[in-house]
Amino acid sequence: MSTRAGIVVTGTEVLTGRVSDRNGPWLAERLRELGVDLAYTAIVGDRPEDMRAALAFMAEQGLDVVVTSGGLGPTADDLTAEVVGGFQERPMELDEALSGRIAAIVAPLMKRWPNIDPEAIARANRKQATVPRGATVLEPVGTAPGLVVGPPQSRRGPTIVVLPGPPRELQPMWQTAAQTDALRAALRDATVYEQRTMRLFGIPESEIAETLRVAEREGVELGRIEVTTCLKRGEVEIVARYEPDAAEVYAAFAAVVESRHADTLFSEDGSTVDQQVAALLRERSWTIATAESCTGGLLAARLTELPGSSDYVRGAIVAYANEVKVALADVSLELIETHGAVSSQVAEALARGARARAGADVGVGITGVAGPGGGSEEKPVGLVWISVVLEEQEPITRSVNLPGGRADVRDRSTTVAMHLVRRALADA
Repeated sequence: MSTRAGIVVTGTEVLTGRVSDRNGPWLAERLRELGVDLAYTAIVGDRPEDMRAALAFMAEQGLDVVVTSGGLGPTADDLTAEVVGGFQERPMELDEALSGRIAAIVAPLMKRWPNIDPEAIARANRKQATVPRGATVLEPVGTAPGLVVGPPQSRRGPTIVVLPGPPRELQPMWQTAAQTDALRAALRDATVYEQRTMRLFGIPESEIAETLRVAEREGVELGRIEVTTCLKRGEVEIVARYEPDAAEVYAAFAAVVESRHADTLFSEDGSTVDQQVAALLRERSWTIATAESCTGGLLAARLTELPGSSDYVRGAIVAYANEVKVALADVSLELIETHGAVSSQVAEALARGARARAGADVGVGITGVAGPGGGSEEKPVGLVWISVVLEEQEPITRSVNLPGGRADVRDRSTTVAMHLVRRALADA
């Protein structure tokens, strides 16, 4: 049986949704890379009894490793190290040397706040340096050390990796934890997995269920690969995980997907449409600019999410009001009055204006009704017009009627726009 793991994310701010969990998904991917089967992820508040209950549940499932994040700070509600120590039946002990190293890290920071009580800082340092007996200490990236705590001697249990909550501290500390003897021993039976991702656009997720049935009828041994599908940003993502000896099974499954969905399958190597657009722009040494109304700059933000986007993104215009469309994007007021701000004509004019004003090779215009108000029978909430303009090429202008609330409409509009840009660049 392969090595199995669980993740316990702590923090009432995460549990209540005030802060989005970034650590759980990141750790899940790191565990997968090590050949570890993630069985459970739990999010608990800053209550010791809830943390203990989550650890007990995962121990009862026979997990080999549990990774926690959060609760390692200097305040009274940061109790993860103490809870883990008690769960693993290891008394807490002050590591004087560690306390000194933490004090050296904190000392420069105290210069910013000269009125802070030095004794309070010293108590905080000692709290963070009090660790379960026999634990492997992971040196602080910020001020909080991490821990690798082996199972108790009286019973079988998981090795617990204790990491801080801030991702900038957790991520490098995980790399250190993965090299420790304590964690490597717990992962000795890990299995090597292959993972492949295919992406489709313009197809409902329900169609993939039929594709799976077709694959089975054609003799593909789907029991040897783990296939999951999800709808993400308006695209269907198919992720398959399998052991290396099932590579031929995956190839047969991928061939069925390609055969049935040749017109909607845009990525067989896991690349995103954002990465493909960036690659096509770089390949042609072209630049792009946007003029956005209902999306309020979200497409420009998406284009600039990738490192190095300054190579091809020229700029963006957020033209929400009609007078701004006229003044900044060169959209004719007569055009707006004749056809309305949400129209194919205005979307195309926005694209041309963005291209001309920014001196770009590609211009993209977006205008629509994001809601929840502002719709009509002729132009309902969710109607969005998108246009892509290149030199010496017919504009690609499309309308879509997108479901969901305001955030959904705005986000999905950027996905449609990226696919129209990809198509235009591929055809150029």
